Amino acid sequence: MEATERVLFEGSVRHATSNADGAALDDAMEELGWRDALQADRAAAVSVLFECQGVTTTDSAALDWLLAGALGAPTDRTAVVLPSLRETSAPGRLDGGRCLVRGLASAALDRCDRVLVVIEGADGADGADGATVVGVEARQLERRRVHGLDQSLGLFEVAGEFELTVVASSRSTDWPSTLALGQLALGHQLVGSGRTMLEQARTHALERTQFGRPIGSFQAVRHRLAESLVALEAAAALLDAAWDDPSPVTAAMAKAFAGRSARTVARHCQQVLAGIGFTTEHPLHRSVRRTIVLDQLLGAGSVLTRTLGADILSSAALPAAFPL
Repeated sequence: MEATERVLFEGSVRHATSNADGAALDDAMEELGWRDALQADRAAAVSVLFECQGVTTTDSAALDWLLAGALGAPTDRTAVVLPSLRETSAPGRLDGGRCLVRGLASAALDRCDRVLVVIEGADGADGADGATVVGVEARQLERRRVHGLDQSLGLFEVAGEFELTVVASSRSTDWPSTLALGQLALGHQLVGSGRTMLEQARTHALERTQFGRPIGSFQAVRHRLAESLVALEAAAALLDAAWDDPSPVTAAMAKAFAGRSARTVARHCQQVLAGIGFTTEHPLHRSVRRTIVLDQLLGAGSVLTRTLGADILSSAALPAAFPL
């Protein structure tokens, strides 16, 4: 995507995410041709949309579209079962001749007819061993709305059981690479959420006065804002570098660092906003809630960091350095 095209694309996506959410945002993305942009320039399409969603605390079916496309399935009216919170393993597994499904689904599940389930350890129709993907009707899955920290995200807990005859019609898939794409997308959304929190804290620091001057002139406040900015820019740089080598390792590193950075920003900005930052009167709480939940999706930052560290110890080799 050329620089001029990207500027126009960013402006259109920013306008859409500022004025629509959920199904309405899905329709807006269709009109903008986001899925076509995804085929033409995946990195630009994902980074722009998901960062804008983080900024505006909105959500769409884009994550399902992204993962479904990576799994080689049609993206229209198709949802993808995600791992449970904190986990990265495929949501389907074999047990005693049956396939058990336990995981999460986005709010897009209500708008989809078909659901894709990735199953670990099954032989697909092509004879490959490892992870396979199977499509089932949405009504075949039990669902329960998640009433937690960020109810506006609209997540579902989903569960189901299927005979192996259903699995036999599946095909092999590269689950780690699919997961990596989702982690990069959520990393950009975390950065966008952090940018909103930083802007809210910066505005408050300029407007709130103590001892006859704005609190933004106090060194302690300025240090918190500066550390927040550095954390976000470092996370954004790592995500951009990870697109040049979108391997499972680099994606996990980028997502874990983005989650850590966004939570650092949340902590600093809540301190800058002081008492008002702990109330629902101020919009900060929406970004804080979204940040905490996104950090847990497709692998919690703490889990990813621990896994990456264990891999380094077992292999006795460091991953390739990023050209930041």
